[in-house]
Amino acid sequence: MALLVPEELFEVKIEVMKAEKINTGLPDKSDWIARISPPNKPECIEAYFSGHGYDLHRHDTWAIGQTLAGVQSFHYRRTLVHSLPGRTMVLHPDELHDGHAGTEKGFRYRMVYIQPSLIQHVLQGLPLPFIAGGLSDHPGLFAASNALLNPGQSADPLETDDALFDLAHALAAASGVRRGRKSIDYRSAEQARIYLLDSLEHPVTLEELEQATGRERWSLSRDFRVLFGTSPYRYLTMRRLELARCLISSGIPLVHAAIRAGFVDQSHMTRHFKKTYGQTPWRWLQVQQHSPAEHRVNLHDRTRRW
Repeated sequence: MALLVPEELFEVKIEVMKAEKINTGLPDKSDWIARISPPNKPECIEAYFSGHGYDLHRHDTWAIGQTLAGVQSFHYRRTLVHSLPGRTMVLHPDELHDGHAGTEKGFRYRMVYIQPSLIQHVLQGLPLPFIAGGLSDHPGLFAASNALLNPGQSADPLETDDALFDLAHALAAASGVRRGRKSIDYRSAEQARIYLLDSLEHPVTLEELEQATGRERWSLSRDFRVLFGTSPYRYLTMRRLELARCLISSGIPLVHAAIRAGFVDQSHMTRHFKKTYGQTPWRWLQVQQHSPAEHRVNLHDRTRRW
């Protein structure tokens, strides 16, 4: 079963900031975050924070993780949630959340970031599973997420495909929701997603997506949100930001990276960049360049893209 985005759809997959210090405003010398993403696996991080970790932010991926030690507290859907070892954190795409230590001892955790499109390759048009409250005690979900949170260095892509298959079904089982899919057109939504991936460098309208898929634009937009957890515009913006990160990391000046990634200008890119990553592009580049050399990832070595 091929669960991965085909090579030809996205010329460069962006996985940068692989092992870095995050500026949390009041950084503690003991705080650290290591991002390790082998070429054939989704992005996975392990981190420790003694106090404040992250301000409120959101991304268009699932954030699925486990607290390894301490109490991990975060605001999610207007509720303060406390995660302990043995449970699974499941943060739905595009949901605001932050992170901080629940006790003075700090917390350590692992998190893996999963594109909804990968889950849809398995679910084939079912609505995205939703875990209420951001925490689950479902044993199957804990086991499935554990396989992705311990990526190892295996080069066999089938290992990751199997893990994603298990995760998709575990999410569906843990959500407890069984909704029909008769009114949802997965094929057209997937065609729209591929069209967006091929259109990063120029503006896209709903009318274009309508023509490309043969589906009425507003019902297509509705189905896209249900299936992939975000709007077509935000999906396109996030892919442009990923391309911009890759270009900036490779030494392209910010103004040129912005244009090549499909933004109107540098300020347009910066506004979206800071809203998504909590840092300006310049600050992000400084942090990325100061990461330990042994943890840096050569973007040009990547043969599979997420």
